Amino acid sequence: MKTFKQVLFVISFILFSTLLIGQNNIYVLATGGTIAGAQGDADKPGYKAGSFSVDDLISAVPKLKDIANLKGEQVANIGSQDMNDEVWLKLGKRINELLAQDDIDGIVITHGTDTYEETAYYLNLVVDSDKPVVMVASMRPATAISADGPMNLFMGVVVATHKEAYGKGVLCVMNDEIHYAAEITKTMTVNPATMKSPNRGLAGKVDAQIVRWFSPTVKRHTVNSEFRIAKDLMGLPQVEIIYAHANMKANMIDAAVKSGAKGIVIAGVGDGNMTAIAVDALAIHAKNGIVVVRSSHVGMGAVKRNIEVDDDKLGFVAAMELNPSKARVLLQQALLNKADVKEIQRMFMEY
Repeated sequence: MKTFKQVLFVISFILFSTLLIGQNNIYVLATGGTIAGAQGDADKPGYKAGSFSVDDLISAVPKLKDIANLKGEQVANIGSQDMNDEVWLKLGKRINELLAQDDIDGIVITHGTDTYEETAYYLNLVVDSDKPVVMVASMRPATAISADGPMNLFMGVVVATHKEAYGKGVLCVMNDEIHYAAEITKTMTVNPATMKSPNRGLAGKVDAQIVRWFSPTVKRHTVNSEFRIAKDLMGLPQVEIIYAHANMKANMIDAAVKSGAKGIVIAGVGDGNMTAIAVDALAIHAKNGIVVVRSSHVGMGAVKRNIEVDDDKLGFVAAMELNPSKARVLLQQALLNKADVKEIQRMFMEY
């Protein structure tokens, strides 16, 4: 009987090892956020983001070991309202290093929701691999009574291991839904169903471990992108977003340029519009080499060229479907590539 048990143990070990070998190797990169946040009391709304480590997040979801071989790394541990160029560059470079390795099958990034869409879109432009890159987040901290982070992390890993996740660019997984980085936006302050893709809809859905894909992305991304991260790159060009409103003056525009901005994104009213005073001020700066992009703070729809504003005459760029935050990200990359206004407009059409 003892010999039989020993043989059974060896067979079981071999089968288990084979199962692990067959699993995908997923690297989890943590940046902090609400998903790693802790409350003083589980029933109180206040919390501190970035309180738990990547190992804490992984160990909180034991079932993860059944679907992938995971390794974690702490890139940052901040609330995403404090996300910055330094962390973006560190994250982008690290992802490219990892995905260049044959033994890494995909990346999952944990992040806060405040700048989630900006980081996702930035990575969508600069990641040089068609392997899955999935971003997850949560609206409730890890210590909340009904924390959504563990399930979002689980589903993010499920998507990262899915064979059809290859070549889709950076994917955002929250609340049972899959979004493309170019489409997603945060729409509610605290509700777990905050993430939406208003212009083109979902990339897919996750039901337990069943992934259903709906539609392909129409935007250039990752391996098809013309943007890359130079190894010695230490910062990104200064681009400011200025919010348009009734009675808008030129003071904020002039202050942005004086502070060193190389580009300005207008979060315009309606179809990327602003007051005549603002248009005149921007036209002067555009003639002096400042790139001006018209976006909209409406939340849905495209800002097209030459509708109410004569972009051709003024030398402005129309943001198309990109909201102001993402327009800023793309303009930074365009400025790094030293593109002229005509080329930048092409980029906004393609990305």
